[in-house]
Amino acid sequence: MPGITGETRKIDPKELVCTLLKSLPAVLLGTLLNILDGVSYGMIIFPASGVFAGLGGMGVSMFFVSTVVAQIVYCFGGSSFVGANGSMMIEVVPFFHILASTIARDIGDSYPKEIIATTIAAFALSSVLTDVLGGLAVFLILTGLTVSTRLPSDALDPPTLETLRYFIFNSHALAQWIPPLVLAVLLRFITMRWKHQLVFPVYFMIVPVVFYVVVAAAQLDLGVLRRDGWLFDMAEGTGGGEDKWYEFYSYLDLGLIRFTPLRTTLPIQFALLFFNILHPPLNVPALSVSLDVDIDTNKELLGHGYSNLLAGFLGTVPNYLVYVNTLLFYRVGGGTRIASFLLAVATFILLVIGTGPVAYIPVMVVSALILVLGIDLVKEALWDTRHRVSRMEYITIVSIMVTMTAWDFVIGVLFGIVVSCFFFVVQNSQRRSLRACYTGESAISTVRRPAAHRAYIREVSKQTRVLRLQGFLFFGTIAHVEETLRNIVEDATWQRNPVRFVVVDLSLVVGVDMSAAEAFVRVQRLLDAKGVVLVFCGVTANSLCGKALSSVGILQEPSVEVFETLNDAMEWTENAYLRAWFRAQKSWTTPITLPGRRDTSLSFDDALTGSPRQMQLRDVGERTIAGENSSEPYNTLLNAFSSYHDVDQSTFKQIAPYFERFTFPDGFVLWENNDTPDGLYIIESGILRASYKFAEHSPVIEESMVSGTVAGELSALSGMPRNARVVVEQQVVLWKLSLENMRRMEAEHPHLAQIFVQLVLKAAKVDTDILLAALATR
Repeated sequence: MPGITGETRKIDPKELVCTLLKSLPAVLLGTLLNILDGVSYGMIIFPASGVFAGLGGMGVSMFFVSTVVAQIVYCFGGSSFVGANGSMMIEVVPFFHILASTIARDIGDSYPKEIIATTIAAFALSSVLTDVLGGLAVFLILTGLTVSTRLPSDALDPPTLETLRYFIFNSHALAQWIPPLVLAVLLRFITMRWKHQLVFPVYFMIVPVVFYVVVAAAQLDLGVLRRDGWLFDMAEGTGGGEDKWYEFYSYLDLGLIRFTPLRTTLPIQFALLFFNILHPPLNVPALSVSLDVDIDTNKELLGHGYSNLLAGFLGTVPNYLVYVNTLLFYRVGGGTRIASFLLAVATFILLVIGTGPVAYIPVMVVSALILVLGIDLVKEALWDTRHRVSRMEYITIVSIMVTMTAWDFVIGVLFGIVVSCFFFVVQNSQRRSLRACYTGESAISTVRRPAAHRAYIREVSKQTRVLRLQGFLFFGTIAHVEETLRNIVEDATWQRNPVRFVVVDLSLVVGVDMSAAEAFVRVQRLLDAKGVVLVFCGVTANSLCGKALSSVGILQEPSVEVFETLNDAMEWTENAYLRAWFRAQKSWTTPITLPGRRDTSLSFDDALTGSPRQMQLRDVGERTIAGENSSEPYNTLLNAFSSYHDVDQSTFKQIAPYFERFTFPDGFVLWENNDTPDGLYIIESGILRASYKFAEHSPVIEESMVSGTVAGELSALSGMPRNARVVVEQQVVLWKLSLENMRRMEAEHPHLAQIFVQLVLKAAKVDTDILLAALATR
């Protein structure tokens, strides 16, 4: 396919001629579409009243200049779509009318040249600044009615009772606006039955032919028809039928431009800019899907910017890549750079010919074109969305259309923004920002601990409450969260379920506004009065949520902790519970805080007596941890397995001789993923860290293993490769049961080996369950 590539190759003349011939149907179709759009929307760029009366032809010239600029930019590499069709952005015509009216009002009708020069400059500025839907539809329908009846463009802005009476009871007006409406409706019925892409252009080629057949048959005078509003006036160009396309530049006199009125239009310009920038992100991906073409959106945005920048410097109106025209262009053989270039040449020829032929185009053709688009957009805004949007969103669409019709287009846009914000607040306040609320025993960390420690943690973690939040937290959604947190420390609830930590998980929260952050401050003071520590996780100080919370000073409070993940937060609370027990017993048999983790600086009472929380810590500790022994490796085996089975302690003494003692320094790699297993290990002291990588796209899952836990048991028993990378995090003393010693135990003491395997599998099952539970809460 001929096109722009990074390589230079010899052009085959036969291939070039073949491509040219294949491109002709697409070029003819594209040219026809540009003619239809030009006479329809170029004619209404300027208002049809006041000093702008008679500038329809000049608008057509500006339309074609902008279209040629866009076509050339896209043709020569500005777009990845080799057959891209550029055109003036027709949806911004309502903004042009507002700009023109505002400038005319500010300058005064006594200075027509200054008004026109300043207005053209404003149009060009809108193109440079460019580097909803339902309201536009109503505007186009009203414009179609005013064009067909040759009334001023503001005659229906807003519609008055007198104007409506004229449209309904004046026979001449009825004869002028009903035929275009009938033609538009008829076309919609035709396209419902036949969906071929050529139906639309062929239909509007037939209409003027039929019009002139009727004129010839009735022997009607064209001058009379033009005077009665059935044809465009010859004087509606920039100076008559002999006008040149560049005639509008004579109005763009820098000395006549009034910059003060131009500055007053900036709010309208920015509203127009907002409207303009919506098109590329919508049209480009949709066209990419329709044509199955892989594109770079950034490149398309740059091409769009260059095209509008060039159009602005040439003093014309904004343009864009037209979805429908490009799609039709491709379907009839226009998917080459050559076809795109030929379309640019054909459009330039139309520009050079000038606007004289416009005087022979029936007004009903232009009116019908505008009405077709208006009806389509009304259908799209009101009918097609009736079952696709919520009731509130539908009310918003209707209210915007009414506001734009009754008052002003920009007012309608602003009203739509305000109403949308209001409905956003209403709808989002009805959604629950509290995703889940449960106790800490349901969210144990992935740290492998001795069975006794884990049993202790599982029970005392009932004093931890975990709240998982989601969405955007603002005044409409934070109320339920605040109420839930307050209920935790209510007197009735407190006596039954005392709480030590409240963990708030913000990992699924996209933002926090000031009112929500202040609500957390109020709750934190209430929790602090009860001695409850507020722990935030899923947030960092530099994240959006972290900055919002920091702005109200809550993260700097001494009874507030912050962690990046829920697992880190739960690990910290578990260490706090263990430290509280060992402090009370004055024993430090195992490291409580893991390397690299934050130390627990909480001050639990040493006696663990008095409050319900302290009594629970003491009772659980006496039942789980207090019975630990001191001989090795007997003590390590006892710590690892005594909680899983009622086994005679002499059993562990029989198993102990099969284990070998090893010591490894920090950073030593015990094994890599997929290594062949050499045995299982029980940790006497120190810490191991396992890193799991389950898939290429999944994050690394890390698990810490402390003294009294088992490592590498499943791969050793199954003979399967290792499924994790294990590194020494803190110098360890390990007791290893090698595969050779395991087989020797099976041969010498089969029953003992069976009991040991059962204990190992029970420990592995508990560790796996906790790891899966941690993954499920992410």
